[in-house]
Amino acid sequence: MNGERDLVLHKPTVVPEMPSALSNLHNRLRSGICATARHGELRIMVFPSYVDTHGRPRIKKSLTTWNLANAVGLLHLRELTAREGVGLEAAFDRPDLPPVDLDDPQHEKPLQHALFFPATDDETPVIAFVRFRIVPVLRHVGWLSSDAD
Repeated sequence: MNGERDLVLHKPTVVPEMPSALSNLHNRLRSGICATARHGELRIMVFPSYVDTHGRPRIKKSLTTWNLANAVGLLHLRELTAREGVGLEAAFDRPDLPPVDLDDPQHEKPLQHALFFPATDDETPVIAFVRFRIVPVLRHVGWLSSDAD
């Protein structure tokens, strides 16, 4: 009704024994997709997940571009933004926000980032959801190695 779509990880009725951080991931880390002011363009917020001290997945909404690159991986951000019509920008157009530049990520002012992509692109939001929400939790529980490995 409001033009927004969601990507949601659902938990099957029967799941094998798994670490609590992973079993707590289901249906917690929704990622909204909404239209932008530019015709034919959508955006997904870039809120990377982390696991808190109680084993619950959480999201970090406001980061410097440098911190975002460290949390998600600069290579992965560059791969996403290399896709046709995809760009990483500040989520909101405010004059006091620094530019989002992956060649020179700023480390002075935290902001909310968003990935902008063509409305016809069904792959980018899924890749972004996996990269920003699921992969950090899988790394935390040791089911994926770090990028450095």
